[in-house]
Amino acid sequence: MAFQAGGQRSAPRPAPVTPEAQAYLEDYGAILDAVPHPSFVVDHRWDVILANGAFRTLFREAGPHPTAMPEDNFLRYVLFHPDAPEVLGEHESRWCLPMLAHFAHTVERHGHDHVIQAIRREIAQDPLMEAAYRQGLPHWVRAVGAQAVEHDGVLRPLRHPDPRRGAGECRVVVETSRALEDLGYRRLTLVLRDPRRTPSRARRPRTAAAHLRVVPAAD
Repeated sequence: MAFQAGGQRSAPRPAPVTPEAQAYLEDYGAILDAVPHPSFVVDHRWDVILANGAFRTLFREAGPHPTAMPEDNFLRYVLFHPDAPEVLGEHESRWCLPMLAHFAHTVERHGHDHVIQAIRREIAQDPLMEAAYRQGLPHWVRAVGAQAVEHDGVLRPLRHPDPRRGAGECRVVVETSRALEDLGYRRLTLVLRDPRRTPSRARRPRTAAAHLRVVPAAD
């Protein structure tokens, strides 16, 4: 996709699809480019297949990372990129835990996948994140309900790098066409809400890593 500030559109990430499906993805990319909100297509691993300019603009200040760049794998970005809290407000409670809940569901369905296994090992290497995954997460899911695994319709805090937007919220909207679903993909759009509609929140200090610091305590 094109950068908002004059980049060139990139082709969809190579995938084992038919020429017809690849052509569909290229045309679908034109739809994403016309959307003013950050919008992207992922597979079950959260590998980013397509992303528009608004998506790249939102995450343009993410520093280099070998495995967790937002345009490569969004799950890894949320969990492991040290710059993620700069964009994702209330990073641990409002982004990490929902993504961990979704990942736990993915492990049940795709536990044999080598990429899923690699992410699971990386979670296990961080003691606090592993404790959150194995102990805190089940309690959190019981407290908030099974909908914690879903993303569609939820409001999440966001800090846009454009100072005219600043701190606010986005609504996550999941829309998946039948053709995308047949390919194992889904589309997410982060609908940016007017900051004037969002209560101001204190900016948290930047952390050295995006890993969890607090595990919700069981009752």
